[in-house]
Amino acid sequence: MFTGLVTDIGTVRAIEPRAGSSDMRLEIATSWPTGGIAIGASISCSGCCLTVVAKGEGWMAFQASGETLARTTLGGWAAGTRVNLERSLRLGDELGGHLVYGHVDATGSMVSATPDGGSLRLAFALGHGLGRYVAAKGSIAVDGVSLTVNSVEDAPARAMTVFGVNVIPHTRDATTLGTLAPGQRVNVEVDMLARYVARLSEAG
Repeated sequence: MFTGLVTDIGTVRAIEPRAGSSDMRLEIATSWPTGGIAIGASISCSGCCLTVVAKGEGWMAFQASGETLARTTLGGWAAGTRVNLERSLRLGDELGGHLVYGHVDATGSMVSATPDGGSLRLAFALGHGLGRYVAAKGSIAVDGVSLTVNSVEDAPARAMTVFGVNVIPHTRDATTLGTLAPGQRVNVEVDMLARYVARLSEAG
């Protein structure tokens, strides 16, 4: 479990398809001291929870399944791709964002980036019927970053929802969000509480 507060931007340094399977091995460079990271630890990699399978000074390796590659942006990563990194939450840690599970619901795409005072207003398109879980002033994770939804607009004819968020300068500089381009795919995880509320409403 994570909070959506990114603490490092890593860089993919190697990708290796696994022989005889659809899995892939990823090596990601990091500025973290990896000596304190255990094999088997969970790391949020741009919103996708992956398990450390090997490590060395300044790098960690992960194995991503074919299912993960198909449902997230990881299948499109290449050497040099920048990755938002967050270590898993420990009991007693400050919960500064919101509860993020690292289970990507779907990929969305960035629609636009517009300066808004000192911030950057980003709009994302999300399909897959997930718009019902997105609400103004609710929480959402985009590429592993905890964000507050500022606006929601449904487009039924296009079977999608467009939601807007504001990114302050610190978040823009400390994550990959500030370098996104229109049309670029992102990993999206909706708020788990919204899922349960919707499910209870259906049951009622």
